[in-house]
Amino acid sequence: MNVKGFGYKIKNRHASGENSHSKHPPVSDINTQPSYPPRPAFPGISPMLKTGILNPQLNSLLSRVRHTNTLVIADRGFPFWPGIETIDLSLVDGVPTVLQVLEAVRANFVIGEVRMAAQFRTHNTGETQAAFARALEGIPVSYEDHEAAFKPRVPRAIGLVRTGDTTPYANLILTSA
Repeated sequence: MNVKGFGYKIKNRHASGENSHSKHPPVSDINTQPSYPPRPAFPGISPMLKTGILNPQLNSLLSRVRHTNTLVIADRGFPFWPGIETIDLSLVDGVPTVLQVLEAVRANFVIGEVRMAAQFRTHNTGETQAAFARALEGIPVSYEDHEAAFKPRVPRAIGLVRTGDTTPYANLILTSA
């Protein structure tokens, strides 16, 4: 028997005589051999993402952001915040960067404003600052003290995306428009 849309055959062991001595009700399992050709769960729709953000947890988080909600994109050294959904994308130092994640997120996220630590300006080169300015072009950016103002905003975020970025104070709080 094929389960409609999934392309797997299910057999009933009880009906075939297996486990007939068992006191338990019939057991069904999924035969791991798909019927051929495999059928998509929804005809006409491919079951696999091919472009854009491929990470399912990040896609789920982004789909729940509403007007004026905030999302944090943080470097690898940013502290863990209990109670905030955290998606850790870090792989190794520098992979991925905050700017790479920002670029991917911007494709499907309308950003109304961004907050950054004021210390970003004093701890990074002009080249690094220019790269962030280009990536945030057209979005109002506010700079505030990392400890006194930036970090106290974090607990109100809908989620935090941790990167492998090693750029000092490269953390962003994005506010949806």
